[in-house]
Amino acid sequence: MQTSVIDLIGNTPLVPLRQVVPPGHARVLIKLESANPTGSMKDRAALAIVRRATEAARLQPGDTIVECTSGSTGTSLASVAVALGYKCLLVSSDAFSAEKLSHMRALGADLELLRSDNKKITVELVTALIETSRELSQRPGHFWADQFNNADVLTGYAALGDEIWTQTEGRIDAFVQGVGTGGSLRGTAEALRLHHPAIRIVAVEPAESAVLSGGEPGANLIEGIGMGYVVPLWKLGLADEIIAVSAADAMAMSRQLAREEGLFGGASSGANVVAALRLAERLGPKATIVTLMCDSGIKYLSTEVYKTH
Repeated sequence: MQTSVIDLIGNTPLVPLRQVVPPGHARVLIKLESANPTGSMKDRAALAIVRRATEAARLQPGDTIVECTSGSTGTSLASVAVALGYKCLLVSSDAFSAEKLSHMRALGADLELLRSDNKKITVELVTALIETSRELSQRPGHFWADQFNNADVLTGYAALGDEIWTQTEGRIDAFVQGVGTGGSLRGTAEALRLHHPAIRIVAVEPAESAVLSGGEPGANLIEGIGMGYVVPLWKLGLADEIIAVSAADAMAMSRQLAREEGLFGGASSGANVVAALRLAERLGPKATIVTLMCDSGIKYLSTEVYKTH
């Protein structure tokens, strides 16, 4: 029997996509990170950050964890904080879904919200979120999680790579994942390559802000990925390929997954599957590709992903 919510983090299901993968394509498996306690893969990163900080005495009993967030990391930190006896102060924005903001508050977090330009995720907004959280963390008894620079998140996602290897029984040819902070792609990919160095790693970014592909930063509507600049945890040469996916295609795939597969995720999950299907066409039916359902679609019911459809 588990003794705390943190014992429920990880060991998420891996299932095949059966309806959206055309004949003659590679097999595509999707890891349901929506099965984590807060409905997000970020539970892994939050637990790793807090555990490492506690072990290193950077985080003391009763301290306040400070972080900027589009919602998922903040929700995860708030949940872990409740379980381990910390407080949470989160910096977010009206650019992100109302469900995420409400979820963070429900878990007892205090929120400081920055206004966006018509709900667009821009490099200016991301920079302001990071700087505000850094400033707030300077207060006594406050600890900055600093997910964009904190390599502790990689240990949280290493377990994800090991799970994928075990669940596929080593039969995996490629791993596909979107890049936000860069931690989930890098941590998972590095763990997978310890098992088999030839596994193909594919990064996904928004077509509207394809900076990893050498493009210009732009306004992005896919929550959780596409920060508008090359993030510190991005490791040059790690990805064999970068695939850019438009917000429209990502959202359409999210709806298709819900209606045809019964799998309910946000736009970042839709972008992952769009990219995985493009790769699946090229690799052919003998290959196996794994991607992630990053979080639950419940977080996006009021957004453009679902509200008009």
